[in-house]
Amino acid sequence: MNGILIDSCVLLDLFTDDPIWAGWSEDTLGKYSQTNTLYINSIIYTEVSIGFNRIEEVEEAISRCSAVNVIEIPREALFLAGKVFLRYKNNHGIKISTLPDFFIGAHASISNFSLMTRDTARYRTYFPSLKLIHP
Repeated sequence: MNGILIDSCVLLDLFTDDPIWAGWSEDTLGKYSQTNTLYINSIIYTEVSIGFNRIEEVEEAISRCSAVNVIEIPREALFLAGKVFLRYKNNHGIKISTLPDFFIGAHASISNFSLMTRDTARYRTYFPSLKLIHP
């Protein structure tokens, strides 16, 4: 069994019933949950929670995705996210704090997970060896 980190955009497609992407996200989650363990981390949880008024609502929505497990980000991934952010800044990146995508990409990389996402550009640039599951 392999691990897959699920980016917030995929879960938000389901939670908001996105007219364009909900079908792809639901089908892809269903397909990969049969043979893989699916994860989100605290960064992804935080991004998803913005659309809810109460923590109980977030918990209920995530529990409906019964195959999704919430895990912590390993320290090695936090260190890698900082290093990748420095590379981003050296490439004239304009953000002044570490971007959530760097935490997510570093976590998937360090844990040897694939990443299910629709937002591939930054991951391909800064985590070129990361296996992406995308449309």
